[in-house]
Amino acid sequence: RGTVLVEVRELSKHYGGVAAVESVSLAFEAGAVVALAGDNGAGKSTLVKMICGAVAPSSGEIRIDGAAVHFRSAADAREQGIEMVYQDLALCPDLTAAENMYLGREPTQWRIGGLGVIDRKPLIRGAEEHFAQLSSSPPSRVPVRRLSGGQRQVVAISRAAFWARRLVIFDEPTAALGVAQRDRTLELIRQVAEQGLAVIVISHSVEDIFKVADRITVMRQGKVVADASTTELNEGRFRSHMGGSE
Repeated sequence: RGTVLVEVRELSKHYGGVAAVESVSLAFEAGAVVALAGDNGAGKSTLVKMICGAVAPSSGEIRIDGAAVHFRSAADAREQGIEMVYQDLALCPDLTAAENMYLGREPTQWRIGGLGVIDRKPLIRGAEEHFAQLSSSPPSRVPVRRLSGGQRQVVAISRAAFWARRLVIFDEPTAALGVAQRDRTLELIRQVAEQGLAVIVISHSVEDIFKVADRITVMRQGKVVADASTTELNEGRFRSHMGGSE
């Protein structure tokens, strides 16, 4: 831990005269989980959309390994090793867990006229090996629609960790889960960080934040109003920065 993999400097996004994000500077380190908190409209989603290439900043810069980068799309961010796990998981229900792991990046056996045939053996083997690395074993050959909510979460998290080289962003990862599934998801997020990746978790759950995060960044009206380790920022101080609400 300690190596800064992704950094934002004076990052801003304006929509007309409205500042959705205003001069935010943050660093995301290998092996560390940062919880991004704030009420709806605080700027959390806009900030991560800029980091993952979905929204272009109005000003400021994103730096990867110390060098400024300019993302024109989410594909540009993925090429730099930044992955996002969306709240709806963004899985294809009729494809298997293994196929979802490689969606859009399938290994091909041969090509004719620029077309490839999917090589299923390394696809299944690679998926099962990575599930095992995260101590999880969802059925790799079963359509995702037949999996439980917790198993689908495992597939989405595993896919992001498999392809990420620097940063994984989680958007409300426990919002629709029961207690046991929520605890398991938080364990998986810690395991992703332990692989040497930087992690951002957007969450409204105070309990989850203090369970999983090393650092908490609180946003309000587009600005960072608190950024401290979980040992420095107790629940009382956290709630005061949040304006007394979750």
